[in-house]
Amino acid sequence: MDLSKYKNNSKTAYLAQALDDLIKEENSVLEMAKKDPQMHSLADEELLNIREQKEELVRQMDDILAKDEIDESPLGGTSEIILEIRAGAGGEEASLFARTLSDMYKKYTEKKGWGWKVLDESKSSLDGYKEASFEIQGKGAYEELRFETGVHRIQRIPETEKSGRVHTSTASVAILPIRKKTKVEINPADLEIKFTRSGGKGGQNVNKVETAVQLTHKPSGIQIRSSSQRSQSANKEKALMILQAKLEVIKEEEEARLHSADRKSQIGTGDRSEKIRTYNLLQDRVTDHRIKANWHNIESIFAGNLNEIIAEIQSKSVSK
Repeated sequence: MDLSKYKNNSKTAYLAQALDDLIKEENSVLEMAKKDPQMHSLADEELLNIREQKEELVRQMDDILAKDEIDESPLGGTSEIILEIRAGAGGEEASLFARTLSDMYKKYTEKKGWGWKVLDESKSSLDGYKEASFEIQGKGAYEELRFETGVHRIQRIPETEKSGRVHTSTASVAILPIRKKTKVEINPADLEIKFTRSGGKGGQNVNKVETAVQLTHKPSGIQIRSSSQRSQSANKEKALMILQAKLEVIKEEEEARLHSADRKSQIGTGDRSEKIRTYNLLQDRVTDHRIKANWHNIESIFAGNLNEIIAEIQSKSVSK
């Protein structure tokens, strides 16, 4: 069996390694049966089990490749991305702001007719987001949303603020493109994988089976949790996909810093620590600090009407 097409795709590489291990195990059982005829019946049972596992892995990988219609245009036309949002400074207010941003991008995604799936979420006591990650699938999704990466800031008077004092809170946004071809190789020995029960609402599968995956990449310390899929293998596949994207972005950020003097883009470095936008509710104004542009009607913007903002940012950007 030629495993190269599976090993060369970042989404199936880990499953291909598992398949490779099963093939070695199958050969070992066959060799054992040759040496000891009395082990034939036991070997037949073991071989049947191994072959069923092999067929399931091949089916999973073929399904992934069949769905993999990613367009890698120079302008970033990647059709599958991970959106990560984390509350920053501001305590509970920051968590509520992170939830507002998540809802804003979800509504924009719906208006575009793209797919939206929750991968994992950690909620605050007031139903805000401490952190959350989502999968977005749609033609040109990365091209449109790539400049949303950075620190977003909101200025408003919280409902719980009795003195009328304006609070400033932040949340960070990261857009991670899922690419078919990647520059980053992941050594399976560098991974630590734990399985836990999926939280939240659900049926018996959610409550009783350990399907959620917590993956740790030991060299970088990156931790990823995936709990949206129905099986361990699917959640592991999703977590590995996100890890690959994170490592790719980190590599690109390092390269960008090394060549920052040569960059001409008005949009900035795309670094997640860069403050990019302020939402001022008192003045009903959204300001993008990179292009020094303002827009009004924040409620409409929070309702997913981002077309004008995204179009202007794209028009001011310079292709890399």
